[in-house]
This record gives sequence, structure tokens and C-alpha cells, in this order.
Amino acid sequence: MASSSSDHKWNKTALLVIDMQNDFILPDGLMRVDGGQAIVPNVIKAVEVARQRGILVIWVVREHDPLGRDAELFRRHLYTGEKAGPTSKGSLGAELVDGLVIKEGDYKVVKTRFSAFFATHLNSFLKTAGINSLVVVGVQTPNCIRQTVFDAVASDYKYVTVIV
Repeated sequence: MASSSSDHKWNKTALLVIDMQNDFILPDGLMRVDGGQAIVPNVIKAVEVARQRGILVIWVVREHDPLGRDAELFRRHLYTGEKAGPTSKGSLGAELVDGLVIKEGDYKVVKTRFSAFFATHLNSFLKTAGINSLVVVGVQTPNCIRQTVFDAVASDYKYVTVIV
């Protein structure tokens, strides 16, 4: 029997906040996404609403080895060793953009590829937590958000919603 939206339980939902880091958002970010700054207020609001409803907030961030040894082959040229490459662990570029803060009860997943599910423990964490529905916000829709959504659908999440 198909469930209606009134059957939906917020405690079975997680908000995935993807790549809202300085290197993707700030005008001088090493991997700046056009329009990234414009979505920050909406992402802040989505996080606020999620917390008000008791929705688990999961921060999905890219963090790479400063030498790029864990970066995709096509991006390794950006890590020269002379300066930190995009979203290098511990760099200002890897930090969340101003206005977004990981709070107690939130969860952080570090990824090194487009999908939040690839080579991470995200799926097992969500399944163990009883999460069956995902709401996805963030930047890099053609890459990271799309691949994460594809993998979520392939992993049999009941509802997967993207807020753009």
C-alpha cells in the first residue's frame, strides 16, 4: 500500500547539505560555482526548518589531502604542493561558508568524489539511523548533487527530494 504524505515521519528524514564550502561559494574560491553565493540564504533557511522539525542534518563536505593524492585523477593537477589545492583538509577553502554551522546532533560526512555515498559510510549510517527519506540542498547540482541523488535512488531511499 502506498503511503500518503500524512504518513511521513520527519524522524525518518535527513537533510543532506552538500559542498557549502568556501572554495565552492566565495568569489575567490578555487572551485567557485556560479550562483553559489545566491543560494546561501535559502540553505540557511532549509537547515533552520530541518532542525525545527527534528530532521537530521548531515553536512557533506569535500576534504582532500593537501597533495591531492585522494582527488580525482582529472583534478590532481590543481594540487601542486606549493599551495593548498581546492578543499584541502584544514584550509579556509574547506570550511563551511559563513552562516552555516555544524551543531550538536548534526552529522558530518567527508567525501572525495562527486557522490556522498561513494567510498563513505553514509548509507550504513542512514540505514542504522532508520532514515528512509532524503532532502538534498547545496551546490554542484550537475555533479555532486546529481550523483548523490542517483546513488540514493539506487540505494532504495523511499523519497529523495532536491531543493534548488
